[in-house]
Amino acid sequence: MTQRARWDESAPFGAASEHDDLEDFRAGEDMVRPFEAAEMGSVTGKSLLHLQCRLGHEALAWARRGASRVVGLDSSESAVEAARDLAADLGLPPDRASFVAADVYDAAGAVPDSAYDIVYTGPGALCRLPDLVRWAETAASLVAPSGFLYLADFHPLASSLIADDFSGDGSYPDFEGWGRQHTLGDVVTAVAATGLRLDFLHEHDGTHASVPLMYSLRASHAAGS
Repeated sequence: MTQRARWDESAPFGAASEHDDLEDFRAGEDMVRPFEAAEMGSVTGKSLLHLQCRLGHEALAWARRGASRVVGLDSSESAVEAARDLAADLGLPPDRASFVAADVYDAAGAVPDSAYDIVYTGPGALCRLPDLVRWAETAASLVAPSGFLYLADFHPLASSLIADDFSGDGSYPDFEGWGRQHTLGDVVTAVAATGLRLDFLHEHDGTHASVPLMYSLRASHAAGS
């Protein structure tokens, strides 16, 4: 089964598991995490590309926060259709919020613009990718000269603990090849190899002070590059 077929097959599961989030979002709840808002700063007037956007509510949250143009890309046709429906329900026209179905590695040729002020990847995306280097190269190629790449994801340590807790209990779809565990070193090395400068790497404790549950990084073009 191809990656896109697996992603499409999981979309109904994703829609069900994210139903409460979608309903909260429709009701006006801000889906942006506080640390993301602080680290990314104001997005007002900026263009933002969300790679592997799933059902689109996180991408659309940035439009609500003032992004002038939000583009979401996902390899699942059904997820993209759901994201388009959500944008229409919110009254956001295609020039403010649009969604594209394509493999993330083909993003440069699939999205409507050649560069974006912010290229964003959210939690749960990288573990579904076999090739971090290609992801990083693709993402970096879409960062505007004055823009940046921003990633927020589950911390590998926390992900390992969660995987142990839920392994084999039917809580998540069991597709061969899913759940690849990338270390922080893998991620940082892949991003640094693109030529982007790492601005920061932060770990976030969440509810357990001794165990970082999430991490975030931002990378941008070096001055004069």
